[in-house]
Amino acid sequence: MFTGIIEELGIVEAVDPMGGGVRFRIRAPRSSAELRVNDSVSVNGACHTVVRREGESFVVESVEETLKKTALGALTKGANVNLELPMLLNERLGGHLVLGHVDTVGTISAITPRESSVMTSIVVPESFGRYLVPTGSVGVDGVSLTIAELGEHEFTVSIIPHTMEHTIWKEYRVGHKVNIEFDLVGKYIERMLPQRHGSFPQESALREQGF
Repeated sequence: MFTGIIEELGIVEAVDPMGGGVRFRIRAPRSSAELRVNDSVSVNGACHTVVRREGESFVVESVEETLKKTALGALTKGANVNLELPMLLNERLGGHLVLGHVDTVGTISAITPRESSVMTSIVVPESFGRYLVPTGSVGVDGVSLTIAELGEHEFTVSIIPHTMEHTIWKEYRVGHKVNIEFDLVGKYIERMLPQRHGSFPQESALREQGF
C-alpha cells in the first residue's frame, strides 16, 4: 500500500530482457538503503518486488502482464522514475490510498502553464471515464493528485512547483504515456453493487445491500 507521495527520483541503470518481461536495475541511494529482497517498491506507480540489491541500486522485474497494463515498457537506460516505499501504519497518510496496481495508460493531451502552477490534461480509454469524479483522487505515474477539471474520459490536474521539481512531471510533453490508477474505493463500490441494465441500482437495491 502506498500514498502517492514520491520519495525519490531513481535512475534506470540497466534494462535487460527477461523472456517476455524486463528486468530493471534502478539507482536510488535513499530508497536502496531501506529496501531488502522481497520488499515492495512503487516504480512510476506500479508495485514491484525487489529481487536483488546492488549497493545503491535495486533490481525489479516487470513481467508480461505488467508491461501490458503500464507504460514501463518504454523505459530506457538513463530514464528517471518516480519511487515510493510502502506506507507505514504509524505515519500520516499524506496523499490517498494507492495500491500500485495500474489500471490503464493515459496520454497527456495538453500542458498549460499558469503563473504558479501547470495545468495538465490526460486522456484515458473511454471505458475508464466512469472512475473519474470532480475533485476526486487519481494516481498518475505514482503521484497522488486531485482532479481539477473533468471531461467524459479526460481529466485535468493542477501541478504545483514542488511536485514539478520532485517528480518526473517536468519531463512530460504532450503525447507522453503515463500510468493511471483510479481511486480504489470507487472500483470496489462498482464491483459490489449489482447493476441493472448498465446503470447503478435504484434505492431499493441499495437498501438490500445495507446502504
